[in-house]
Amino acid sequence: MKLNIKRLDKDLPLPKYQTKGSVGFDLTAREEVIVKPFEVTLIPLNIIAKVPKGYGFFLFSRSSTPLRKGLIVANSVGVVDSDYNGEEDEIKLSVLNITKKSVVVEKGERICQGIILKVEKPEFIEVNKMSQKSRGGFGSTGHK
Repeated sequence: MKLNIKRLDKDLPLPKYQTKGSVGFDLTAREEVIVKPFEVTLIPLNIIAKVPKGYGFFLFSRSSTPLRKGLIVANSVGVVDSDYNGEEDEIKLSVLNITKKSVVVEKGERICQGIILKVEKPEFIEVNKMSQKSRGGFGSTGHK
């Protein structure tokens, strides 16, 4: 698969897989951003991407970011639609600062990882009854 991207700041690196076994590629902050305590802030990631039809671009936290920076992805996973690719459609990461202090994200800092996944669009068929008996919910398979 080829992914057409436009970098807004050519001095910053292209997205990069850090190891041969990496599932996600690292994305960097385009500018310094200060994230205040318990606030949601957008971090520009320096790229616009033309995601192929039938795929989605998903943003996940790097495993070290919550521990080192106290930042988590505000909506758990960032979802970039395949038609979000106009000249001003820079991909941004929505983060939440879970600490009591302001956090500085430096320009060029690796702040999240992107993963391109195939997505299916189902045809929704409404039924009046499900054929399966209810099995229970949250934690019901682990309690005795």
